[in-house]
Amino acid sequence: MIEACLFDLDGVVVDTANYHYIAWKALAEELGFEFTLEDNERLKGVSRSQSLEILLEIGGKQFTEQEKLAMAEKKNALYVSYIEKMTPEEILPGVEKFLQELRQNGIKIALGSASKNSPMILERIQLSAMFDAIVDGNSISEAKPNPEVFLKGAEKLGVLPENCVVFEDAIAGIEAAQNANMYSVGIGDPETLGFADLVIPGFDGFTLEKLVKELIAPFPFPLRGKA
Repeated sequence: MIEACLFDLDGVVVDTANYHYIAWKALAEELGFEFTLEDNERLKGVSRSQSLEILLEIGGKQFTEQEKLAMAEKKNALYVSYIEKMTPEEILPGVEKFLQELRQNGIKIALGSASKNSPMILERIQLSAMFDAIVDGNSISEAKPNPEVFLKGAEKLGVLPENCVVFEDAIAGIEAAQNANMYSVGIGDPETLGFADLVIPGFDGFTLEKLVKELIAPFPFPLRGKA
């Protein structure tokens, strides 16, 4: 039985990947090497510190821990300057309607993101009230594919992991969901995320009924708030 849905943020609720890319690219250029969109794929679902390590590996650069900390803060400051200007128009198609349907049917909702800026983003896009719990980079010590972020989300919601569904757009995120013994729904390319329990292109036209039909059937109670 589905009792809760947990969502990654970047690439699932909103698409801030381009803002991350611009900020990391600017840092790479300052360090004297190129950082491409293909390189940026390696940073999906990865923490800020790990992303910096990948960036420096690509550029063949080495720095002290203190220098790396300063670089990570510099990148984040640039990224924050972009997301401070976000609006509800940047919510991905179908997301808000799907969240509303979950709430109408008594399904609990949590955010499970590596981003330390998650609360700010949710506030800017005016979705904070939709989430019963938020677990982000400020409250976890292990990065995906470690299941910590989702297990903490389930704990905050008071729901057993096996009754949770995770929505993710990154390989590491799908692995984290599976490591947490939760259902996994990949948002994006089936060739990349095909090992998830279900893969969808996005939330536009997606419903709770469709989710349950694919994962658990028959649904234990009638859906409310259907159009």
